[in-house]
Amino acid sequence: MIMKIVCGTNHDQVVNEKLHSFPERIEREILQFLSPAIRQLLLSLSPVTWQAVQEIRLRLGSPLMLATHLGDMMIDEKGRVTQELDQARMIGVEDMAQTIEMISQSSLYAIEEELRQGYVTLPGGHRVGMVGKTVLSERQIKTLKHISALNIRMSRQVIGAANKVMPVIIGDEGKKLYHTLLISPPQCGKTTLLRDMVRQLSNGVEALNFQGIKVGLVDERSEIASCYHGFPQNDVGVRTDVLDGCPKAQGMMMLVRSMSPQVIATDEIGREEDALALEEVLNAGVKMITTVHGSDLDEVSRRPVMASILHKKIFERIIVLGKSKGVGTIEQMITL
Repeated sequence: MIMKIVCGTNHDQVVNEKLHSFPERIEREILQFLSPAIRQLLLSLSPVTWQAVQEIRLRLGSPLMLATHLGDMMIDEKGRVTQELDQARMIGVEDMAQTIEMISQSSLYAIEEELRQGYVTLPGGHRVGMVGKTVLSERQIKTLKHISALNIRMSRQVIGAANKVMPVIIGDEGKKLYHTLLISPPQCGKTTLLRDMVRQLSNGVEALNFQGIKVGLVDERSEIASCYHGFPQNDVGVRTDVLDGCPKAQGMMMLVRSMSPQVIATDEIGREEDALALEEVLNAGVKMITTVHGSDLDEVSRRPVMASILHKKIFERIIVLGKSKGVGTIEQMITL
């Protein structure tokens, strides 16, 4: 039996993010890694503008661009927002070279492993995606060269983002945790929600009489804990052990064998090996919280691997995110 519990709740409305210090964080954690010319332009932006920014885009020969939940904004030669292409500040070779030098601390070799994955993590958990010419070795990507575009994704932790869902995934007066699946299209807040779920499960939820438990976090793409040199830049709780940059299937099994977790959390399952590892986790008596890309349960159910997982009724709670009332809207919370 499926029962829809709640529809149309926006988890961003639970607790407003404290952004008063965010521009200072941006200068300290991001702008110092940009070329001096680009840094100076972006320093001109107001705190209100920064609150809307999700990504900073640098593409060779293209405008300096900021991606927001309202659409893209270009920046002109005086650091002002513009929608006119002929007024926009174009990214040149020197801008790109100086930015890459700052990010790599003048040594691309030092970040070769990150380049193989296509991104580098900055202090504060902000992630720099990179594209360019791939260098192959035995048909495997060895590194990148001639980097032509950078995507700096802003990391924002929203403490309390999971407040509305915690009473749904925790039951029996704080004694039971349900296997939970988050379904969400891209950029609808699933990682933000998952991160806060991990934090609350790890620290405990006093209002629900839930004691903190051991959480194993497989952070394959360094987005949840956002580790920088091994240290989580986001608060993921005092009882959370993080496997950073580890493939999900391998990471789940490593955690079961080595860290005795009571719950394992990971992002974006969908491969056959993920499904096999998921069953092993369940057989070990460990709870599971994970996410999958999709607009709704019907869409996810049409994929062979996910159809198999859902058919086995592994998940007891399914939370669907969307944008009907803004980014991070909880469209449905479903009990199975």
